[in-house]
Amino acid sequence: MSPTTKKAVDERLYEVGELTRVEGEGSLRLRVRDGEVVEARLGIFETPRYFEQIVVGRTPDEVIDIVARICGICPVAYQMSASHAFEDLFEVRIDPSSRALRRLFYCGEWIESHALHIYFLHAPDFLGYSSGIALAADNRPLVEQALRMKKAGNRLVTILGGRPIHPVSVRVGGWSRAPRVGELKEHRAALAEGLAFAQETVKVVAGFTMPAFAREPRVVSLRHAAEYPFSDGRIVSSDGINLAPSAWRDAFQEIQVEGSNALHARSLDGKGPYLVGPAARVMLAADQLHPLAKEALDASGYAELIRTNIYASIVARAVELVHAFAEAIDIIDAYRPPAEPLVPWQSRPGVAAWATEAPRGLLFHRYEVDEAGRVKSAQIVPPTSQNQAAIEADLVVAAKEVLDLPHEAATHRLEQMIRSYDPCISCATHFLDLTIEEA
Repeated sequence: MSPTTKKAVDERLYEVGELTRVEGEGSLRLRVRDGEVVEARLGIFETPRYFEQIVVGRTPDEVIDIVARICGICPVAYQMSASHAFEDLFEVRIDPSSRALRRLFYCGEWIESHALHIYFLHAPDFLGYSSGIALAADNRPLVEQALRMKKAGNRLVTILGGRPIHPVSVRVGGWSRAPRVGELKEHRAALAEGLAFAQETVKVVAGFTMPAFAREPRVVSLRHAAEYPFSDGRIVSSDGINLAPSAWRDAFQEIQVEGSNALHARSLDGKGPYLVGPAARVMLAADQLHPLAKEALDASGYAELIRTNIYASIVARAVELVHAFAEAIDIIDAYRPPAEPLVPWQSRPGVAAWATEAPRGLLFHRYEVDEAGRVKSAQIVPPTSQNQAAIEADLVVAAKEVLDLPHEAATHRLEQMIRSYDPCISCATHFLDLTIEEA
């Protein structure tokens, strides 16, 4: 080789033109140069849905009903973020029993969401099945138990919210209707059955073989001094952030990323991606888990792996499933109908903002309210937008482990990585159509 001869650059492009069922429409692009991943982009090109504009000119209670339509799986989190935001601005203090019902409402949503993700969207990856339907063909009793768990969560949301999807009973100041004691007591047996299977679920998923993966993520979630985070607490991180739930914008911002109609969230300090969701919550608030959930986490032996391996997030979800069932039973056992289900309130102008924990992670709402009590502007930051940068960063790490794998195996591993985040109900199915270019 002469001194002027240059070594040819080995460049490969892994391109997924269309990721169907990724909270709409998206794509994946991985560029590899001389064995190093130099680009990983999760593009979201779904047409904007304009919910932040739809709520402009609406009253607070109208907003609560509208934002429930953003997600068919997580309507409770959207309603809770909005209601807490307005109640904080208007200085509304709801009845303690109403507050307990809101935590019960959250339990129902976490139950149905986590049960669905674990058994129908993520477990097939670990067990070698193409789908939850294929899994059911060989494991009917397991899947039927999973469906009963999900049904128990749906029923809880229905009792409290009036229907399982897009509930209608939440209002600023509490509830339009509080359930009777008997309504909740009748559902206790189904929750007790679900709790037993949730405990077994932790054992099942802890037995899965996790793909090799390691990184030290920056994690963010709510943390409360006395309870596992749902809709109260402070926004904290693994490296020292500590903010009121209304102050998300003091540490984070949304930015437009080329090739994506979904905004990305970034921290203002420039420290890079951060992770929200079950793994983050377990890492930052494990000491506040229900004793039964804490026992399940300890017995799993996964506390450390949840911290370093995103594939192990399925164990974190299973632990939270135990928590949600156990807390729901405790709340029902102690329940007394609120003396005042709906507290009177008076609107005033200002900024209403709050963060809560959707099943998939931190969710932030901010509304500017005018003198007439109507919304002038809105900002809604879902978990998916906050996790997008972390997904891309993890794909870079994961891709290094799959470059030498056969085409089909590499495709599956990248799919499994994205599903570990459960960015939405539809994205966690088998969707990648991977093409490879070699230069």
